[in-house]
Amino acid sequence: MSKRKSVTKKTNTVVVGGGQAGLAMSAHLRDFGIDHLVIEKERIAERWRSARWDSLVMNGPAWHDRFPAMTFDDWHPDSFPGKEAVVTYFENFAKKIDAPIHCGEEVTNVSQIRDEDFIVESNRGLITAQNIVVATGPFQTPVIPSIIADDYVHQIHSSGYRNPKQLDDGAVLVVGAGSSGSQIADELLRAGRKVYLSIGPHDRPPRSYRGKDFVWWLGKLGKWQMKTPPIGKDHVTIAVSGAYGGKTVDFRKFASRGMVLLGMTETYDNGVITFAGDLKQNIADGDANYLGLLAEADEYIRAHDLDFPAEEEAKILMPDPECLAKPIRQLELEEAGIRTIVWATGYRQDFNWLKADVFDDQNQPVHKKGVTNVNGVYFLGLPWLTMRGSSFIWGVWEDARYLAGYIAKSGS
Repeated sequence: MSKRKSVTKKTNTVVVGGGQAGLAMSAHLRDFGIDHLVIEKERIAERWRSARWDSLVMNGPAWHDRFPAMTFDDWHPDSFPGKEAVVTYFENFAKKIDAPIHCGEEVTNVSQIRDEDFIVESNRGLITAQNIVVATGPFQTPVIPSIIADDYVHQIHSSGYRNPKQLDDGAVLVVGAGSSGSQIADELLRAGRKVYLSIGPHDRPPRSYRGKDFVWWLGKLGKWQMKTPPIGKDHVTIAVSGAYGGKTVDFRKFASRGMVLLGMTETYDNGVITFAGDLKQNIADGDANYLGLLAEADEYIRAHDLDFPAEEEAKILMPDPECLAKPIRQLELEEAGIRTIVWATGYRQDFNWLKADVFDDQNQPVHKKGVTNVNGVYFLGLPWLTMRGSSFIWGVWEDARYLAGYIAKSGS
């Protein structure tokens, strides 16, 4: 072991990850007077910098998608800041709270050395701490299904997509219709590309309704505070966008502009992709989610006698396009002119560096509100950590406050 690697630092709490979760945790630990370090292997808010496309904007308005302790400078509250503005926001917040963050330092191993102490190994040395907060977020290792093994088409994950000019000439198949997939497909269509979009189960809220953004409605209807996802919807994506000023994602409108809608991607053989026969059901379920939220909003307005403008036209759905009425089950890539597949298929988490008995048989963290059964090990920023809003900027702030308070009360 080198002399540099043998240097040992001591602190009460090590926070692993310097994104929104790590910064929120740092702010609350500071408020409680708890000595800590934030270790980030790259830069502050790295995923916003290098794992997003050029035109990405926030999916929620600036008044909502922020820490309660700081607003977005120079942005109207109802606007959707771009990714550069988000990075600047987090950088400025780190300066505001004087976060003790170490960038360019990668944690490679965390293990317990005594009943209450942990040793954190990184590329810069060793740190001992009484508490470890895992704040690495849900966007770690991009997932590309191992369906297509040959090199006929260029395959990239949505994290590697930047803009239409980056892709080979020809049609594009986008797999996944959550926020990333639907926005990338829309951008490619606007750029004049022939686009095929493979759609799985999803929620499809209105961008706004009767004068209020959907994030406002989720708050008023108690949906942000839901403790567990609806049965069968643990991994359902949400099709929402702040792009182009913020518009409701409407797959029928996409089709009316020339996009071809497909069911979930299933198999590939000798240049032919097969799709599930679930397109109509997936679209119908998304419509039900959309119309259901409108109905709940209407009832809330009636119950509270609010003078909100009517918006009956929002409830009118376009006729089914041909690709929905007669779904395509097989597609020959060469015949369709598809030269690129963009996989908007999410991420998996990697906790191999954490040597602690806090995982289930699927290697998923076992916790209650971020607190594990191993004293001193905590998780923050995971989807549904304590509520539906846990993985959002404002939501992780609330969870971080709880965990900081828990650490302070534990006296460790």
